[in-house]
Amino acid sequence: MAREGARPGYDPAGHDAALRATLQEVRTGRWMSMRRLLGETTAWWQWTQRTQVLAAAAAGTDVVRTWLAEEPYSVPGTVMRARVAVERALRAHREQHARTLDLWREAWQASHTATQAAPQDPVPWVCLLALARLDRERRWEEHRLAPPGPMLPPGPWGLLAEADKRDPYNREAHHRMLQFLYEHGTSGRLAEAVGYAHWAADTAPPGSALHVLPLYVRVERYRRSGGRDAALDLHWVAEDATREAQRARYAWFEQTFEAERSPLDLNHLAHALWGALQFPEAARVFDALGPYWTPLPWAYRSPEPGDRGQALEVFLQARARCRPA
Repeated sequence: MAREGARPGYDPAGHDAALRATLQEVRTGRWMSMRRLLGETTAWWQWTQRTQVLAAAAAGTDVVRTWLAEEPYSVPGTVMRARVAVERALRAHREQHARTLDLWREAWQASHTATQAAPQDPVPWVCLLALARLDRERRWEEHRLAPPGPMLPPGPWGLLAEADKRDPYNREAHHRMLQFLYEHGTSGRLAEAVGYAHWAADTAPPGSALHVLPLYVRVERYRRSGGRDAALDLHWVAEDATREAQRARYAWFEQTFEAERSPLDLNHLAHALWGALQFPEAARVFDALGPYWTPLPWAYRSPEPGDRGQALEVFLQARARCRPA
């Protein structure tokens, strides 16, 4: 439990101490620790999480290229090459960089190579799902397949199915699908994303992080509304908002161990329970966060969403309000 009033820090590794140590090595261009850590990672949920965080750190370096120069047939290295290529393509997309198309092609090829090198691994398919959002016109047939259920839109369902086949209810795969729907939703509306998030949560077993998905969509809806308006506080205390927060707590938080919980999911749950005035329940989630926090979703409740300091103040105020309960 974090000391009362202590200021938390942002750390993408969260409670994963082994990943944190490896990140320090990767940032300085050393790859041996990464190879060792990935070699010790056996659970798909942890493999997915670790490769994603490592790729974000490695994308600005040549560390994976150096690794593959030494071990060109390394399967984990091949998967990490795809991860890094996708991270670079997505960054270029966000920044509207002139090389986005080239980086997209490189990432697509690297991801397909990884599907062949690691046929049982869900991550290469998660990579292809992540790239689907770059196809804004849905020109690729694999990005507009018929959905598996009613009231769901066409999309890259085949890619999601491949990831799901290898790791059922893979957290990142479903978040990538949600991001695709954010980007491709009809007329900018979130109805498709809302329907998808509830469909995914309804089909997920107890303990699955997919029960938190509706909380992400509610935050996105608030963000698009402009937020930071007292009248919009009702957005968080509405009956359906309270129901979503409590369901995520019961079906996910209460059914998992500390190591399995994403810091981002914990922050979204703490935020949702606080917003729904469920202070005792929120306090337990804040305690589970310990010394860590993430800027989102708190940034959207601050006067300047891009100001991390303001986001931290919102987090601290929310935690202080919930702790006495």
